[in-house]
Amino acid sequence: MDLSLTGKVAIVGGASQGIGLAIARVLAAEGARVAMVARRREPLDAAVASVGAGAFAVAADIRKADDCERIVASAVERFGRMDILVNNDGAPPLGRLDEFDDAAWAKAVEQNLMSVVRLTRHAIPHMRNAGGGSIVNITALSVLQPIARFGLSVATWAAVLGYAKTLSLEVAADRITVNTICPGRIATGRLDTVFGAGDGKPHIDDRALREMAKSIPVQRLGTPEEIAGLVALLASPWGAYITGSTFHIDGGRHAALA
Repeated sequence: MDLSLTGKVAIVGGASQGIGLAIARVLAAEGARVAMVARRREPLDAAVASVGAGAFAVAADIRKADDCERIVASAVERFGRMDILVNNDGAPPLGRLDEFDDAAWAKAVEQNLMSVVRLTRHAIPHMRNAGGGSIVNITALSVLQPIARFGLSVATWAAVLGYAKTLSLEVAADRITVNTICPGRIATGRLDTVFGAGDGKPHIDDRALREMAKSIPVQRLGTPEEIAGLVALLASPWGAYITGSTFHIDGGRHAALA
């Protein structure tokens, strides 16, 4: 299937590794030009080199308002337009909700919610000028099916769901679509962060992965490329009638009817 993304311009957050890198690779393979965003310059440069021509690095911290404005401006200055925004980043710390102070909450809001609000606000005028566009937010299955100790993520990403649904109504006439993807257990380095001891050493061995897979109806973890494929579809003309939707890509783990 030709997704007709050749010449489109995309911004992808968290693009130095994992799901973000996979999204950047798939969009670039479909002909899009990609501004790849991450905080650390060295791994970002390596990721951009692996994607190849049509990609460039924007080292920035999406938790900062000025950096959000600079990210969009850099992409438009480089490529002359803006068509696709993929709001993707890491997640706040795990822990009990009653143990987080105001500073932890403020950081979580800046990272998960305000980054989406700011990047989207700066991108929309350029999408209007281009005749339309696609905004895709990457959250997690826990926002639909909460898990203890994931409260900072659940609360702030739930706000993203409300924001995205409302925004989809407001920009539909501009031919801008707004959708959210909630990945389940995906085979990335974040598994060690979530299920390990937090000392930076690998903890998820093959046996642990097999046990984890047993809790998933399809009996395996998802891949970053499976998330990236849906992003590409939503960003393409084939996804132009899909907006205001929330998708869970989880191998069947989500326990609700919708």
